[in-house]
Amino acid sequence: MINILEATETVKMITQENLDVRTITMGISLLDCITSDLAQLNENIYSKITTCAKDLVKVGNEIEREYGIPVVNKRISVTPIGLVGASACRTPEDFVSIAQTLDRAAKEVGVNFLGGFSAVVSKGMTPAEENLIRAIPRALASTDFVCSSVNVGSTKTGIDMDAIRLLGEIILETARLTKEQDSLGCAKLVVFCNAPDDNPFMAGAFHGVTEGDTVINVGVSGPGVVKTALESVRGENFEVLCETIKKTAFKVTRVGQLVAQEASRRLGVPFGIIDLSLAPTPAIGDSVADILCEIGLEYAGAPGTTAALALLNDQVKKGGVMASSYVGGLSGAFIPVSEDQGMIDAVEAGALHLEKLEAMTCVCSVGLDMIAIPGDTKASSISGIIADEMAIGMVNQKTTAVRLIPVIGKGVGESVEFGGLLGHAPIMPVNRFSCEDFIRRQGRIPAPIHSFKN
Repeated sequence: MINILEATETVKMITQENLDVRTITMGISLLDCITSDLAQLNENIYSKITTCAKDLVKVGNEIEREYGIPVVNKRISVTPIGLVGASACRTPEDFVSIAQTLDRAAKEVGVNFLGGFSAVVSKGMTPAEENLIRAIPRALASTDFVCSSVNVGSTKTGIDMDAIRLLGEIILETARLTKEQDSLGCAKLVVFCNAPDDNPFMAGAFHGVTEGDTVINVGVSGPGVVKTALESVRGENFEVLCETIKKTAFKVTRVGQLVAQEASRRLGVPFGIIDLSLAPTPAIGDSVADILCEIGLEYAGAPGTTAALALLNDQVKKGGVMASSYVGGLSGAFIPVSEDQGMIDAVEAGALHLEKLEAMTCVCSVGLDMIAIPGDTKASSISGIIADEMAIGMVNQKTTAVRLIPVIGKGVGESVEFGGLLGHAPIMPVNRFSCEDFIRRQGRIPAPIHSFKN
């Protein structure tokens, strides 16, 4: 039962502390769309998505009005297109046509983004998956709402270095093809290790093959709520600090649970998971970096940052797990630079560098996210950064990801404005020393010894 005090607390979280349901994401399996005829495949995909998701936006808006809970985004994730298109697609251009079909379907049903132009290649690429990866630059340049992801590593299988080498070139090509929008296409491309099948957050969402035909996953976010709660316990010991974060995460997750169950009931689609992720926005007071400062740091990036972030991430997960039996996805603290004003301030103050961000990803969700780098960065250097982050995920048995944006025509000291939830970002320097000979090696990095658990 919810008493009047809890109801008042929730209203305050929404109206004053930026609590929101960041996304209701409908996962849709496209496995039953598969055919060897490309035109028929595109028709099947369009029909399946527009049928299953026809009421998604309407229901999200109804819940927002009736409960007064902001539902910021309504999104779709689909089965990795590298699998769906394997029988029909012979060239990268064939895969581009599927991306354009996905974009048409997204516009028809009115969602904000559609994820799943994806490939899972942690142990090797099929010819179809390589074609999909080569199609990514043109796919993202010719669509508005399609997002792409590639899983190149896992704790069980190791890291596919051939895919990583290719992706360094693909990211640069995506940047070039969207340079008129400050290389915005790269903001819709994520490289993963240990990607989950049920992530509702873009740009990395796809509908895993372990899922049912359709599912509703909800992502909740409330950095402002956590920061406000911590303001009331300044100077207290770590036990009080941890309990405060945990209790706050519990309350935030309960809001997500309510929205998820209502969306599931009204759409007639099974409920999947709640993803409790402290996902910041450029709005003042909606920053993970500000939480770290409230814990006791002058800036994110100061000594102690990794420890503070580990504490925050762990308590968020503990609170969320108590509030819902089905917590999944990424669930934790995100540290995207461009989307977090506190992170931007730390970079501009000289407190936060790429290497420190990498260290922080060892203990948080998910990785090097929305980081703008010079447009003249070498493809091999981008691949090297990806390889480092994948190694962190593989060895630590956690999800890690990279979303780098080499901004063509801009360098260190300049900034880029993406707008909306994507915010703006200072261009961060990249280590200038070469890793070319390392990246040029073929094959894969084997799984770590602790992967053998059978």
